Amino acid sequence: MSPEQIRLVRESFAHVAPVADQTAALFYAKLFARDPAIGDLFLSVDMAVQGRKLLNMIGDAVRLLNHPKRLEPVLRALGKRHAGYGVLDAHYDAVGAALLETLAHALSETFTLETREAWIAFYIHVAHTMRAGAADAQFAGH
Repeated sequence: MSPEQIRLVRESFAHVAPVADQTAALFYAKLFARDPAIGDLFLSVDMAVQGRKLLNMIGDAVRLLNHPKRLEPVLRALGKRHAGYGVLDAHYDAVGAALLETLAHALSETFTLETREAWIAFYIHVAHTMRAGAADAQFAGH
């Protein structure tokens, strides 16, 4: 990610963070509408707690964007854990689309094309690294 993309992600996330609970609820509503089967992974989960975990994780990743050597192991471990929860490689596309939809709604007119592209770059990096962690877990299990 370019320094400008990092700046855009950080600035826009700062607007979402104060309304984290509503943002998380909207994200999961969009995710489950996009891929109802993903909802089965959350049947025994307190979604309010899950939403806070999601926004905290995104916030942590946003803060570590300038520190890739610290961010990468966190994301790989997250991917490994998610593989254990039953998250499939194909789920990452639905998550990315739901995230972009949620940000577009939450940020409205401030979600410019440049900000959207910055979040796409962010999510591509996050998903790629988490998928690598999931693949590590799968490889270690065999």
